[in-house]
Formats: sequence, C-alpha cells, structure tokens
Amino acid sequence: MSNPISPSWGNVAKPKIDLITGEQIEQIHRHSLHILSTIGVRVDSAKARELFTQSGGARLGDEDRAYLSQELVEWALKSAPPAVDIYNRKGERVFRLGEDRTRYGVGVTNLYYQDPLTEQVSPFSREYLAVCVRLGGALENFDVVSTIGILHDIPPQVADLYATLEMIANTVKPLVILISDESLFPRVLDLLELLHGDLAAQPFVIPYLNPVTPLIINEGTSDKMLSSIERGLPFIYSNYGMAGMSTPITPGGTLALLNAELLAGLVLSQLAREGAPIILGSLPAYFDMKTMVDFYDPRTFLVNLSCAEMMAHYHLPHAGTSGSGTGWGADLPETGTLWMDLITGCLGKVGLSPFVGGALGSKAFSPSTAVYANEIIGQALDFSRGYSLDDEWVKMEEITTGVAEGHFLTQGVTLKLYREGYFMSDIFPRWGLENWKDNHYPLAIDYLKRRTQQIIEQSAPPEDHDELIARGEDFIENSPR
Repeated sequence: MSNPISPSWGNVAKPKIDLITGEQIEQIHRHSLHILSTIGVRVDSAKARELFTQSGGARLGDEDRAYLSQELVEWALKSAPPAVDIYNRKGERVFRLGEDRTRYGVGVTNLYYQDPLTEQVSPFSREYLAVCVRLGGALENFDVVSTIGILHDIPPQVADLYATLEMIANTVKPLVILISDESLFPRVLDLLELLHGDLAAQPFVIPYLNPVTPLIINEGTSDKMLSSIERGLPFIYSNYGMAGMSTPITPGGTLALLNAELLAGLVLSQLAREGAPIILGSLPAYFDMKTMVDFYDPRTFLVNLSCAEMMAHYHLPHAGTSGSGTGWGADLPETGTLWMDLITGCLGKVGLSPFVGGALGSKAFSPSTAVYANEIIGQALDFSRGYSLDDEWVKMEEITTGVAEGHFLTQGVTLKLYREGYFMSDIFPRWGLENWKDNHYPLAIDYLKRRTQQIIEQSAPPEDHDELIARGEDFIENSPR
C-alpha cells in the first residue's frame, strides 16, 4: 500500500543506507582489476576464449585462463547500458532497472514444495509449479516471477521446457528463468518466441546465469550468455559465493573477488555485442564447515549492499540477495533474515531481489514464506519512502485547532487519511489482549497458513492459459531434440 503522506516529491525525510565511501569503492575496484590481470579467470568455452583473445586487451595463459587489462575493463564499463526496461507479457513497461527502486521476485529452483497447511515437503511437480506461479502473480509486491521449482514428474530431458511453459501460461508478470539443462536453453527461447513473439522488442524474460566461483566462466554459462545476446535479451549475470569455501572468509576479500568475477562477465558480454544489456550482482553467503550448510547472516547482507553500491558506481543495473532459505518454513529464523535483507536492500541501492520464498536451505519453496514476505516488502517500501515535511502535510492550522479541542479525531486530515495513512496487514487482525482472548488464543502462524491457502485457491491463471499450454505442449512433443 502506498503511503499518501510519503509523496515522492517535495520536502521528504527519507531513510537511506550508504555503506562504502568513494575512496573505498576505488580501492575495491583496484583489487578487482589486480585479480583479473594477475590471477585471471578460467574460460572453458573456446568461443568465449576467442572473444577475449581477439579483443587485444586480454591474453590467454595456461589452463585456459584469460588475463584482462584495466583498459579492457574500463571499455566494457563504458559500453554497457546503465538501465534496462522490463515489460510484462502484455507489453506494458513494469520498471526500469538501474533507475528505479528495489524490485522483488518470487522463486527459485527449489527441489521441494512445502504445503502451506501441513508444512510437509513433496518433490516439486508440474502442478505445484503452476500453483506457485499463480501465487507469485497474485502477490502485489512481487514484480517478477523466477523459476520456482525443478520438476520431478517430467523427464529431465524436457523438464526445463515444461517448467518454462507453466511460467508463461500462469502469469503475465515478467519472468526470470533459470535453466538447469544448459543444452535446452536455445529450445526454451524458441518456445517463448513461439508463444509470445519477438522477445527483444519488449523483454519480459530475463535469463539468469551463474559463473562458477572462484573465477571460472564455465562453458554452459558463456553459451547461455551468447544465446541471450544473440536474441537481444537482457540477462542477469550473478555469482554465488560461500565465504570460507569458494571466497575468502573476510567480507572485503569476498567483495573484491566477486566483483572481479562480475567484471569479467561484463567484459565478455560487451565483446560479444557492444552495448548488450546486462544486470550484475552477487549472492554472498557463508559456509558452515560443521553442518555443511551455506547461509546468510548480517555480514553477507553488508556485502550485498556493497555490491549494489559498486554497480551504482559503475552505472550498471544490479540484482542481489533475497534473504531466503535460513528457516524451516515461515518461522522465526526465516522471517528475521527476510526482514534484515529486504529492508536494508530497499534502503540501499539494491536493484532486483529475485529469489524470495525458499526455505530449508533454499531446497523447498514455502508459499507461506512468500505471502509473509509480500507483507514485509510492503512495509519495507513504505518505510523507505519516508514522510513529507511540506506545509500541506504538517498542517499547522490543524495542530492549533486540535490542541484547543484536546484531540485530533475530527480534524480534516485525520478523517481523510485514517484508513489509508498507515499500514494495514492483509494477514493478521490488529488485536489487543481482549480480542485475542475472545478468539481463544490463536497463533499468528495459523492466520498466515489460512491466508496463504486462501490466496492459492483464489489465484486464477490468465485467460490465455489453456491456449498457451496446448501450443507449448505441441511444440515440446513435436519439435526436433
């Protein structure tokens, strides 16, 4: 809910986070350039290696490592566009990443579905994916829907195709797609073009690509990057670091290394096509050597904010963390992490936070977590807007009248804003002790479960769902493999 007393113009008191100084940004940049020029990045694809060597600003060493010059990196930074327009399937522009507020997505690539009522987990199926995509489409504070689950009831040779079909058929929101079988990526784009038409004109599909940390551009990632660029699609190039295992244990070392990897991906994208739209970001986490579990903690969110500030300095669109996966569902550990990540992200310079809703180490998708996160996002955005100090909102004449009357219940601005001037939960009633006792001491989690189930039951697919499913299934079953 937008707050009418927090307009985006005028004399606004607005909270924000600025983490690293200009001098520190330059320091991180120098460290990253040093890594790329002296340690280099391993490039597994022959086509990608050729692009680097033909550039004149990179040399190829042993073990297919490319060493990048400062001049080549600086050229790439100047070549990439500073913002990317993202549309929905109807052709309506939804946001402009790089010149907009933080945006949010529900997903991503979970192996299991967690029932919102029983909390039991089941292998992800096509039916569950359809349910979750519709849920993401119904939750107003999510701007995109990311690939939510990996299908277990479909042969792996075509699972990514059916997952993509369920995504495009069950929502009109922009899609962030993650394709597990890299060989299927061109066919996935063919499917999307068949069902939608030209993907580049008004892009509503954003492929998500991952290099391998530390400092490897694997062949599958570079192939998907080149395919995306050939089709004129913007894409996310994001690395995942586990401090103490795949990155240094210190936040500063992790940031320098991950930033170097992102710059290497940027260079490759611009060598493939100068001006190719690319979205850069990191998912920094920690690795617990005792339990063998990776996790987010306060310092990882500091690295996330720092990465966003680096991309803002570079004038590049950003995608970062989403705070999911630390709990066992919509529980205290999960929601605590979500609150920290989502509110700091929108107070900082985070561009897209695409993967909300995971639980149990991000192996299970929790619809209840997504529904509660939708409410967290609403409150975080409301907080981030601040409030106006313009005279029309301070209302000195009403202060005078209210003091004289001993209350403000009947003041004009009170009557105008009473129902829309503060946050109203879509899940929990605003009760005191008496109401709670009268309703037999209910648990808040039960209200969340019931609300989640209600949204799922009420979420209908788009009108063209059946047509898209039929055409897509025909393509998958009859096109050459």
